[in-house]
Amino acid sequence: MTTTLPGRQIPAPVGTDRPRWRLPFVESLTPYAYIAPFFVLFGIFGLLPFLFTFYVALFDWNPIGDQTFIGLDNFTRMLGDPRFWNATTNTVSIWLLSTIPQLALALLLAHVLNHARLRFALFFRMSMLVPYITSVAATVIVFAQLFDRNYGLLNWLLGFLGLGPFDFVQTTWGSHLLIAIMVAWRWFGYTTLLYLASLQAVPRDVYEAASIDGAGGWKQFVHITIPSLRPVIIFTVVTSTIGGLQVFTEPLLISGGVLTCGPVRQCQTLSLFLYEQGFGQYEFGYGSAIGVALFVMVIVAALVNYLLSSRIRADR
Repeated sequence: MTTTLPGRQIPAPVGTDRPRWRLPFVESLTPYAYIAPFFVLFGIFGLLPFLFTFYVALFDWNPIGDQTFIGLDNFTRMLGDPRFWNATTNTVSIWLLSTIPQLALALLLAHVLNHARLRFALFFRMSMLVPYITSVAATVIVFAQLFDRNYGLLNWLLGFLGLGPFDFVQTTWGSHLLIAIMVAWRWFGYTTLLYLASLQAVPRDVYEAASIDGAGGWKQFVHITIPSLRPVIIFTVVTSTIGGLQVFTEPLLISGGVLTCGPVRQCQTLSLFLYEQGFGQYEFGYGSAIGVALFVMVIVAALVNYLLSSRIRADR
């Protein structure tokens, strides 16, 4: 095939005269091929173990012996087990003590960093990530020393005020408070940066117009900052709920690696109780039933928090 021009002929590019065979279904499947590896790995290492947990919960499962089908007996046993309810109470208590102050502090700090004219503002913003990137083990060691009954700085201050030493690790509310402070300290910087990044997208003109109309700092915070952060607040509330109800490392480390977390299980969470029954007592069926109960609790709590957070109106 050639192209005719006045005075000469120019041959067409090689291969242009060949028919092009197009397969529409191949082109439509191409995007799915790029994302398929994630879903394959998720199915193998995430979905299948998740479904297998529900299956094992229906059995008296011995990994080196027989597996006997017992139906819902593991769940009946769990509901009548005071250790399960103790772990549930501890989990909810630690979650409330850590999540609510963490989100409130992060919200206020992000508002301040967004408005205050600080020198080295970038340094202060980046320093918010230090707790997040710090090892959990290192965090526990530092806080255990600060809250130590005999040599801790906090008990020294309490003694100086005449309040006497307080054993945070060996008491129920003291251990809950200690764990909650560690969890909040670790995550509040990360949450602050999420809020701050969202606030950077809010035009300054909105705050300036509010100031001209006579709105003070508190009214601007309530009617501009919070509604502007509505999607991020919902995200952080849901993720904090999921993470808070699965807390495991902090109570395990402050108890010295004891799965019961003390003689009276004063800070044993549901994750620790699950691990104790499944891998400590080798009762995999009962441990799986606890895992299913924890999953249901996380889903319900996250859904409730999502519905409550969604009520924050964007035009408030």
